[in-house]
Amino acid sequence: MTDSTKRDQQAILRFIERFASILADAGMPRMPARVFAALFATDSGRLTAAELAGVLGVSPAAISGAVRYLIQLNLAAREREPGSRRDQFRILDDVWYEAELRRDQMISQWEGAAREGVEALGEGTPAGERIAETLAYFEFVQQELPQVLNRWRAHRAHLRAARNPGANDPG
Repeated sequence: MTDSTKRDQQAILRFIERFASILADAGMPRMPARVFAALFATDSGRLTAAELAGVLGVSPAAISGAVRYLIQLNLAAREREPGSRRDQFRILDDVWYEAELRRDQMISQWEGAAREGVEALGEGTPAGERIAETLAYFEFVQQELPQVLNRWRAHRAHLRAARNPGANDPG
């Protein structure tokens, strides 16, 4: 890893693999999960493809596909230092907030599909009732999620202020 502090590198690698395994169990493909965990575990939150390949013991080609996946999900970004030819990949600030915003967009799509399902199956049928309850759940989540995200932003600002009194955090 590129961090300058002295840490137990084996413990860091165990964390990366464990966290990646949990993400993979939740549905993220294995290699993007490993890359995400490696980015998450570095102080700078950014690594080059070569650095990621070295940390994870994989080929640069495996890194390429993984970061492409993470970028598509808005979990990572590709950047280049001015004057450099090497891309760096970084974890996005407030990545979990951004992931929830993306989920909000997905739920909107699921809501539309469920509404279509209720119409196609009929509200009075067992399948239609099951889909109607699913639709009600999606509508509930859509209504509640903005308040949860706003409360998180306020809570995050409080946490940051407590860790760094006197600093002005814009967001």
